[in-house]
Amino acid sequence: MATLIVPATVPPPEEDAEQLHKAFKGWGTNEGLIISILAHRNSSQRNLIRGAYAAAYGEDLLKALDKELSSDFERAVLLSTLGSAERDAYLANESTKRFTSSNWVLMEIATTRSSEDLFLVRRAYHENYKKSLEEDVAQHTTGDFRKRETFSSLLVDELIIRPSQLLVPLVSAYRYEGPEVNMTLAKSEAKILHEKISDKAYSDEELIRILTTRSKAQLSATLNHYNNQFGNSINKERDILNRTDHDLKADPKDDFLSLLRATTKCLTTPEKYFEKLLRLTINKMGTDEWALTRVVTTRAEVDMQRIKEEYYRRSSVPLEKAIAKDTHGDYEDMLLALIGHQDA
Repeated sequence: MATLIVPATVPPPEEDAEQLHKAFKGWGTNEGLIISILAHRNSSQRNLIRGAYAAAYGEDLLKALDKELSSDFERAVLLSTLGSAERDAYLANESTKRFTSSNWVLMEIATTRSSEDLFLVRRAYHENYKKSLEEDVAQHTTGDFRKRETFSSLLVDELIIRPSQLLVPLVSAYRYEGPEVNMTLAKSEAKILHEKISDKAYSDEELIRILTTRSKAQLSATLNHYNNQFGNSINKERDILNRTDHDLKADPKDDFLSLLRATTKCLTTPEKYFEKLLRLTINKMGTDEWALTRVVTTRAEVDMQRIKEEYYRRSSVPLEKAIAKDTHGDYEDMLLALIGHQDA
């Protein structure tokens, strides 16, 4: 599932730290040497290198990299060098700031990490930012998503829905990770979801409770029952023109509904969510390097192989070829190495 290629024999962290220090010296930085080390070590190995570098040279490796590198390549190297919990805490904090805010990144972190991983993210957030992730998410998401629709000549304001109603319980969750499923519960909660969505009660406590507390295995069973009982997936479009839709695509332009749809996809088939994100990121007018870097650096040691397979299935183009076409230089080499390109 992971695409990170680690050599069969890895040098001691002290040797890697020494090589990195050499890469920073002289007239120019040796970016190739940096890639050959940091793009081919796993998270625990990179953490040991950081410790060895600090012990030998009295400086955090991240600070040394920050001084030597720049632009998209710098961001890719720094994000890949951070431990997963520290990296997610950084991305979450960035997503709660005014000019880099993103409900989507917060949702990604909350739904595609294991319960233990998410717990470690919250702990890293405490240590690094001296406050809780939950309070920052709540403060960041106090703005409203207001949905307005026209029926005949009447303009109707619907219920004001705040993203915090979904995001705060998502980032606070500690889901059960086992495979056990209660099929009776799945059937009853599929009915609850259908009733709430049919009534457009998208922020109803029961709907939010199901999505933010049930195990991923239980949710998959519930959504399968939804499909079987009501004839369509919860995320699929039905008869929008006649307004007989009873799923989460009732209004594709509704931001809160879009977030709900993405939440269900991330909880059940994250590789499909990330594949679509990559496709939109690369194929749009001008590549979104921040999103591309985030997906590659956070999924390289998790499920990037499945994402690559899904990308090829949907676009008939290898992800390596798509990235190479839209990026260049050291940034391209770093990304290709992380997704397992043999020549990187």
